[in-house]
Amino acid sequence: MPANASLKMKKYVLRLYIADNTPQSAIAYRNLKRLCSLHLAGQYSLEVIDLMKNPELAKDDEILAVPTLVRKMPIPIRKFIGTLTDTARVLVDFEVLPPAALASSAGKVAKNVR
Repeated sequence: MPANASLKMKKYVLRLYIADNTPQSAIAYRNLKRLCSLHLAGQYSLEVIDLMKNPELAKDDEILAVPTLVRKMPIPIRKFIGTLTDTARVLVDFEVLPPAALASSAGKVAKNVR
């Protein structure tokens, strides 16, 4: 089995915390959907939590700002605050791509939605 095959078999459990339909929340959602469709197709589940409707849910993942993406699985839990426009950084931080991808990310990772 190739070394990267284990990466492809991971199941990603993601939670995106947003605040209603704010521009930042909408951008983060679009960027996340694009990232997932291009890099995690068939390997993820996504739960979107609107803290304007359910503020008590912020306690579960210790959310202090929105939008915030939480990768619940695979462990360890990782968080990314912001609109997710730096696709390469998100993919590296969430261990989808190796750190070397940041150095070579110019023009090679999917363009971001702004």
